Amino acid sequence: MTISLFSGQGSQFIGMGIDLLNADPSLGFIYDTASDVLGFDLKKIISESDAETLSRTIYAQPAIMATSLVCLEAAKKRGFEFEGVAGHSLGEYAAMVASGMLSLEYGFRVIKARAAAMDKAAQNSEGSMCAILKMVPADVEKLCEEIDGYVVPANYNSSVQTVIAGEKAAVAAAAEAAAAKRARAVPLAVASAFHTKIMQPAADEFYEMVKDVKFNVPNVKFYSNVLGTELTDFSDIPTLLAKHIVSPVRFTAELAAMQSDGFDRFIEFGPKNVLTGLVKKTLKDVTAKNCENCSTLEEVMA
Repeated sequence: MTISLFSGQGSQFIGMGIDLLNADPSLGFIYDTASDVLGFDLKKIISESDAETLSRTIYAQPAIMATSLVCLEAAKKRGFEFEGVAGHSLGEYAAMVASGMLSLEYGFRVIKARAAAMDKAAQNSEGSMCAILKMVPADVEKLCEEIDGYVVPANYNSSVQTVIAGEKAAVAAAAEAAAAKRARAVPLAVASAFHTKIMQPAADEFYEMVKDVKFNVPNVKFYSNVLGTELTDFSDIPTLLAKHIVSPVRFTAELAAMQSDGFDRFIEFGPKNVLTGLVKKTLKDVTAKNCENCSTLEEVMA
């Protein structure tokens, strides 16, 4: 069984996905729909802005989502099929569109609301995030508890990679403490401490903007960051998505659930191959590939 995975924030880069558009201009409808909803030329931002501009939440989130959906659409036109979806943080929104929970237009309407709320909260906070490598999650949790100030695990990515987030000074202290224990600390290129209580103002504002949006039941299995397993209750998605903004991403648990449910082929759509790497580090006896450009599309469809 095949599951489609979708990239998270921080994976963006200038020009991502544009070669697929150049090879098949009909894919431009995704950028056109996004730009109509967003009120700015998204393809131009992706193609012609600088890295600092593209990393801003209001641009990064829709840009990564559009790129992921362009990659998926290019594969679907070649006959690609899948039985499940999952995303890492932001990637869950591309997964919603891919699974039929949201139309393309409403996918961008919802991500516009999320990006605006999170960008506003980020500008009014002093948070940061850092990946801790070569340390098991339980030790990362304990380390965070011992630090003065607010720092918590935010992304459970693999058995040896946990992203921490919180107040800048506390994150820096935790990173230093981890390095002292021979772990590796890698700061992330994000605007604030996502998936922590620092984002509560964003969660509250976002909920008010999307509480009346109709979410469909997906046509394939959908896995949730908040739950760490398959989502089966679709009765109140706005509340779940608001909670998602301030809750840790339980991606390792999701991967275990996917494999337990019979998925053995994991295809990541979107810039870079971060999730593909996490799959390979976490699961045995599975196939994991990424699709982000014309070359990798050929590999996925081989």
